[in-house]
Amino acid sequence: MIEEMACDLEAARITSLPADSFYISDFVSEDEEAWLLQKVASAPQPRWTKLSHRRLQTWPSPLTKSNTLLGSPLPTWLVSPVIEPRLRKLGIFNDAPHGAPNHVLVNEYHPGQGIMPHEDGAAYYPLVATVSLGAPIVLDVYTKTSRDERDDEKTSRDTDHTRKPQYRILQERRSLLITRADLYTDYLHGIAETTRDDDLSADTICNWDLLREKKLYHAGWYERETRTSLTYRDVLKVAKMGNSLKFLGGR
Repeated sequence: MIEEMACDLEAARITSLPADSFYISDFVSEDEEAWLLQKVASAPQPRWTKLSHRRLQTWPSPLTKSNTLLGSPLPTWLVSPVIEPRLRKLGIFNDAPHGAPNHVLVNEYHPGQGIMPHEDGAAYYPLVATVSLGAPIVLDVYTKTSRDERDDEKTSRDTDHTRKPQYRILQERRSLLITRADLYTDYLHGIAETTRDDDLSADTICNWDLLREKKLYHAGWYERETRTSLTYRDVLKVAKMGNSLKFLGGR
């Protein structure tokens, strides 16, 4: 089943969203999920950045102040099986400058943790591929306001907590969510800080028809557990290793 999913990306389109987005519920197997979570957990502690509402790993490195990535390969566990062969077979990064993702954020969300509505910004090619591991979670999608047009990702934390999402996407464990084009540039996305996701139904979840296990949400809610996400993107500006010292203050 997992190998066959690459044959027809159009069948994975979230048709109720106004722009390009796709959802594949069985992107990695249960064994691959367990292996990826083990690799995340075994990363050295200095790899983790602790924020107030979550912690994360950045691979191969954080961007510089000029939104440049210091050229370095991703670790093999983040390449196979996600990029090779599956994202490669889907062909979604074919038009990206580097033809494949070169940057991965690993985010860990415990129950009650989330992230305020934000946009990823112009440092990346307008395409995000996110693999969810460990537990499901709801991603909220918001229409930009005039204030959002003035703000950037750093100031998005001040967004009104009472703001309601226009769309909601349920990301199951082992799934892949692809957002690109207008959905990347013209909307914000975030995760509510809650211990329970409510109001789950075909009327409220825009990828309901693509879910693998609808019966898990028959009551209309679920208690959150720890969810880990692997967010794959292509950073536009990459410094070759030979030129990296100037970004690190070298002479």
